[in-house]
Amino acid sequence: MANHASAAKRARQSEKRRLVNRVRKSAMRTAIKRVLAAVEAGDAEAAKAALSRAVPLIDRAGRRGVIHRNQAARRVSRLNAKVKSLSA
Repeated sequence: MANHASAAKRARQSEKRRLVNRVRKSAMRTAIKRVLAAVEAGDAEAAKAALSRAVPLIDRAGRRGVIHRNQAARRVSRLNAKVKSLSA
């Protein structure tokens, strides 16, 4: 338990951030799963559409510190490669 007012405020802020980050991370993971499912099914059009919805979520998570920026870039790169391999 926090012993100072400032520590109590920090605890409140941290809890709010944790909940927001959890929502962002969950939305990002769901979008990634949709891309991977479309790739597994071999549906190039659906994969491209899912990728265009997933990339902004991944980038935003990286900018906001939910995941590391390099991890965000790596995820986008790998998803892009998988989607491109369908049309090739």
